[in-house]
Amino acid sequence: MPSQPSPALGTRPHNLARILRLVHENGAQSRAALTEQTGLNRSTIADLVGELVRRGLVDERIPEVPGRVGRPSPVVTASDRFVAIAVNPEVDAIEIAAVGLDRSILVRERLPNEIVPTPDAVAEVIAARIAAWREGPLAAARIAAVGIAVPGLVRSSDGVVRNAPHLGWIDVPLARLVQSATGCPTVVDNDATLGAIAEHRYGAGRGLDDIVYLNGGASGIGGGLIIHGAPVAGAGGYAGEFGQNRPRISADDDRRTADGVLESEVSRTLLLGAVGLEAADDETLEAELSTTESADVACEITRQAHVLASALANAVNVLNPALIVLGGFLATLADLRAAQIDDDVRALAMSESAEGLQIRPAALGADRLLIGAAELAFADVLADPGGAEPQELRP
Repeated sequence: MPSQPSPALGTRPHNLARILRLVHENGAQSRAALTEQTGLNRSTIADLVGELVRRGLVDERIPEVPGRVGRPSPVVTASDRFVAIAVNPEVDAIEIAAVGLDRSILVRERLPNEIVPTPDAVAEVIAARIAAWREGPLAAARIAAVGIAVPGLVRSSDGVVRNAPHLGWIDVPLARLVQSATGCPTVVDNDATLGAIAEHRYGAGRGLDDIVYLNGGASGIGGGLIIHGAPVAGAGGYAGEFGQNRPRISADDDRRTADGVLESEVSRTLLLGAVGLEAADDETLEAELSTTESADVACEITRQAHVLASALANAVNVLNPALIVLGGFLATLADLRAAQIDDDVRALAMSESAEGLQIRPAALGADRLLIGAAELAFADVLADPGGAEPQELRP
């Protein structure tokens, strides 16, 4: 039986992608470190890095090491001039950013909505921001693609938003609309799915491979799943809609609706109303909830934490995750009522399923959905760096 080739000695496209992903996901790497991690020889690493430099995907520099004798190994970094446009359209605001291949956020804006935006309005806003940024902070940048994190059900194969109920979008070909408006390749997926990917690769879930992620935003609660290290989307791409499940609520005082789903009972809108705000970003809401002296606000936080824990216990029984990550306003609940949520989940879940379980707030904070959308936009070039045009051939 012939011996199998070493996974370190793949084809040239495979090795280009491997090196690019290493510096994209893990940060700056010396050529010596890349040699050690890949098993490739130094001359091959130098050749592959040289091609990635020519394509504008990485930068290379000689580090300054005071007192060192001899030439240090060059350091390779993903380029901050090869960027993705990351977008999260919500009912209250459209957030948009330019994210470098090195995962730096070059520029971001949060644009409040006077009314719930239409798909065409979102496409126009994205096109206008790209045009403005190309005259300013992105003047020297190349745009890989636009990645959009939508709070709704998305058919990821073609970027059609099947149903974003809070936005009022049904069967919207959003990828096509935005690509037509901007001239940039455009990809779309569910916001919580992308948040789960971001937190798994770079945030609270790094190093863990069985994760349940819940995202709390202006449009309600969505979820994403990482099982055995891979995102799980379901047959149609719609898995993880925890916000539409009905939590078990045993105390009548904890109920706000007769037979409501989770996102009706655990609600950003209810929290805003409790502190007397009509609208606010997550940081402002968190500050208000964290500093309030109101007993009524404290009771509402406690109530929502109880209901949230009941839904999490169901997820633990079904999926047996190692980690639950809570993002958006749910991260604030996790910070303010950590012990309560943990105790409630363990009391309601099967003890065997909850063994070793961790519950954490999202580590990427307000960046989580933008980083996730950027990962979606970078997916093609990370899979095939040779498909990126050499930098000198770009206009």
